[in-house]
Amino acid sequence: MNLVYTGGTFDLFHAGHVRFLQRCAELGDVVVSLNTDEFIQEYKGKPPVLSFSDRREVLRSCRYVAEVITNSGGPDSTQAINSVMPDIIAIGSDWAVKDYHKQMNFDQDWLDDRGIALIYIPYTRGISSTAIKERMLFRR
Repeated sequence: MNLVYTGGTFDLFHAGHVRFLQRCAELGDVVVSLNTDEFIQEYKGKPPVLSFSDRREVLRSCRYVAEVITNSGGPDSTQAINSVMPDIIAIGSDWAVKDYHKQMNFDQDWLDDRGIALIYIPYTRGISSTAIKERMLFRR
């Protein structure tokens, strides 16, 4: 069985997150590296709606997730990836147009040296934590 690594914020857990994790689980046992509140504040310029402990609890209850770890390296995800030693890193296809390697602080050679495959999972359009927040604001 493959070990699948993915990471993210997973704020306001929604159907898009479930579908993504389900697709990851089809590839193997899923380990989620969860971003800390501090990193999210630094990276996105605003805190998550749900706290780290709440987001971790929700992810742990998801049947598609085998384990949740802390992304303690912040922008340098190599620390978390090295702690997991996955066969696969799975990311959303929305990253296909972004520089994921730069974002995660590694390059293809780094992945190849470790025998890690990078797989893009189709992104669920029409739903996101940002969209949910916007809908909540307009319903007031």
